[in-house]
Amino acid sequence: MALEHSVLDRYSEGAESRQPDLCCPVDYDASLLALLPQEIIEKDYGCGDPSRYVREGDTVLDLGSGSGKICYMAAQLVGEQGYVIGIDMNDDMLDLAKKYQVEMAEKLGSNRVEFVKGLIQDLAVDLAAVDEQLSKTPVSDADALLRLQTWQQTQAITSPLIKNNSIDLVVSNCVLNLVQDSDKTKMIDEIFRVIKPGGRVAISDIISDELVPDHLKADPTLWSGCISGALQEQKMLDAFVKAGFVAVAYDKWEAEPWQVVEAIEFRSVTITAIKPQDESCLDVGHAVIYRGPYSEVYDDEGHVYPRGQRIATCARSFDLMTSGVYKDDFIGITPAELKPAVNWCKPAGTIRPAGETKGASHTGMESVENCC
Repeated sequence: MALEHSVLDRYSEGAESRQPDLCCPVDYDASLLALLPQEIIEKDYGCGDPSRYVREGDTVLDLGSGSGKICYMAAQLVGEQGYVIGIDMNDDMLDLAKKYQVEMAEKLGSNRVEFVKGLIQDLAVDLAAVDEQLSKTPVSDADALLRLQTWQQTQAITSPLIKNNSIDLVVSNCVLNLVQDSDKTKMIDEIFRVIKPGGRVAISDIISDELVPDHLKADPTLWSGCISGALQEQKMLDAFVKAGFVAVAYDKWEAEPWQVVEAIEFRSVTITAIKPQDESCLDVGHAVIYRGPYSEVYDDEGHVYPRGQRIATCARSFDLMTSGVYKDDFIGITPAELKPAVNWCKPAGTIRPAGETKGASHTGMESVENCC
C-alpha cells in the first residue's frame, strides 16, 4: 500500500506542476499535438507513443490515461465512428483531463472521449461508484467493510466498468510498471478480458535488462518514478503469452537506457500483441509456407513452420498468418476447393501434400513485372 500511495502522491504533484523526472524524451506526431491544450502536453508523463497504433473506427482503452494526452491524440485518429476511454485512479489527473473535455469535443466535432476512475489491475471495478457508495454508507467497522466488499464484487460482475470483449485496442504509456508485482498477472489477464477477439495491444513501458532486487523495489521514489517496478525484458513478453495473447513482440526498443541504477539498465519499449479469434480450429485444407530466412519458426500457440514447407493450418491460423502481423513472412495457400470442415487434429508441423493444393490461390505474393 505504501508504494501505491507514493504513486498517487507523485502523480497528484504531477497534475499540479510538471515533473520532468517522470518521463522519457518521446517524438510525438506534431499534427496531433497541435489540437491539444498546452497544459495537457506539459503535464503528461510517458515513455512512448502508443497512439501510432490506433486505427480509424477503433474503440480504444488507455490505461493510466493521466492528463489525457494519448486519449485526445487517439480521438483524432479513430474518427467519428471510433471512441476512446481513459482510465485512471488519480482524481487530480482525471480532473485535469476532464477540464478540457468540452473544448476538445468542439475541436473534434463530437464528444468521443470518456474518462473513468478505476484501477488498471481491476478494470471491472468502478471506483467512482465505490466513492459514491462510501459516501452513502461509510465503513466504520468490519461488518460494514464486508458489506462494501460484497457490493463491490457484485458491481464488478453485473456492471463491469469495462465490459468483456469490448475494446479494439488497449494502449498505455509507462504505467504497467506502477502496479504492484502481486497484481501484474491480474492486470494483464484483465487486458485480455476486455479486448475483442482479434483486438490488439500497444503498450509503451519501461523494462529492465536484469531482475530488479527487492531493496530497489522497496524504494518509493524509484517505484513511483517508473523504475523499480519494471518487468525484466523476457518476463514482460512471457507474461502476455501466458495470458493468451499471440504475435507478442517488441515493436520498439530504445538502444540507450533511460536510466541505469546499480548497473541495471532501464529502457523504454513498446510491446504489441493480438488476442486470438474466439472460434473453433477447423481444417478445410489451408496451408502456409514460411518464406525464411530462418530454418524454422514457432508461433505463440506452439505451431512450427519449417522454411519452404507447405504446412497444414486450420482456417483460424491461416487468417492470422496471412492477414495479420505475420503476413510478410508467410505465403498462404487456399485450395481450389475447400474440403468439408473437420475439427483440427493434426500435430504441429504437419505437411500438406502438394497434391491437395493443386490450382490453389496464393496470398502474400507480390506481383513481379517482366518476369523471365
